[in-house]
Amino acid sequence: MKNKFNKDEIDNLYINIGKKVKEYREKNNMTQLELSYAMGYKSVSLVSSAELFTREKHFNLEHLYKISRILNISINDLIPTH
Repeated sequence: MKNKFNKDEIDNLYINIGKKVKEYREKNNMTQLELSYAMGYKSVSLVSSAELFTREKHFNLEHLYKISRILNISINDLIPTH
């Protein structure tokens, strides 16, 4: 069976997850640095890059779990639907 998913679709998913994280982070009046620290990181590099999907950096499942707990939301809130 041939893979039906192309790179653009997957990239678009990561872009939209980054937008969702940014939206909820800002609703919680939290900076990228504050979220990074709360996740256990010492710089904004991951959060900044993943929110913007620069250098094809993205949040993985562990990141999304931590973010959902920190922001007190469901992990499902971070996953865009079609």
